[in-house]
Formats: sequence, C-alpha cells, structure tokens
Amino acid sequence: MKPTATLKKQDTATKADAVHGVMAGTKILTLDGELAVEFLTPGDRVITRDSGFAVLKNIRVRKVRASAVAVTGGSLGHNRPDSDIVLPADQKVLVRDWRAEALFGAKQALVPVSRLADGQFVRDLGEVEMTLFELEFDAGHVIYAGGMELDAPARQAETVSA
Repeated sequence: MKPTATLKKQDTATKADAVHGVMAGTKILTLDGELAVEFLTPGDRVITRDSGFAVLKNIRVRKVRASAVAVTGGSLGHNRPDSDIVLPADQKVLVRDWRAEALFGAKQALVPVSRLADGQFVRDLGEVEMTLFELEFDAGHVIYAGGMELDAPARQAETVSA
C-alpha cells in the first residue's frame, strides 16, 4: 500500500529562491518504470544516477513565475531529452559528454540548464508561469526525468518561527 501524498503548496517564489523542479507530464524513472511526476507519491523508489535508487520523501508543488528554458528533444544527445521539455532556468542538469569537456573543461558538470542555451535547440523563454513539482529526498540526488539527468537537491529543513 502506498502512503498518501502530502503535497505542500506554495504560491510564490522570491528571486532569492533557486527555482527547480519539473512540470506535469514529465516522466520520472522509478523502480516501477517511468511515471509522470504528478502520479508519484511519497515512498516511491526513484532511480538515481548516484545511489541506484532513493525513497521519495515528499513532493512540493508550487506555482511560480520564473525564467524558463525550452530544450528540444534529442538536442543534448541521443534521446536526451526524450521530447521537448521546459525547465526552470535554475534547474541543474548533469552534462557528461563532449559538451562537458568543451563548455566546462570537465568530464561531467552539474550546471543550470540556462548555461546550455544556444538560442536554437536550448532557448531562453524569459519569465513564464509554471506549476513545478519538486521531488524531495533525504539527500541530494541526480534523477532521470524526461530522458535527462536532473539535480534533485536535498530536502529543505522546515523552519518554525517563534
């Protein structure tokens, strides 16, 4: 039996917030196969590049107005991404082919997708409204989403004001 999802909603993000996450419909690779992000629930086992799999602790859903980048399907390698995808400009992606060497001088680099913008296949869309699903784990991981390797930062500790 899967636990019921506790979705935290936050309506706005400030400029200081690093905006990350994926939009509805993005397929996430799990031990049960590819599932659209909106169908994930806490307790699902998400396949990660760094640790095999990680247990999803929470899903945070928020509507934001933020800079976005459109990535054309197949533009970052064979089936990377699987199809056209829009991501927040701050969303970090793992680059680990010739692009990492050419652009960042390393065999692999975890960089904001905006750093890959070329104006043709990876395009800056400016500020757009997006409803983002942020996957929260106990530790940071690189997950497979839409055929890309994306950073899923460690879960933020909740702060309580006195």
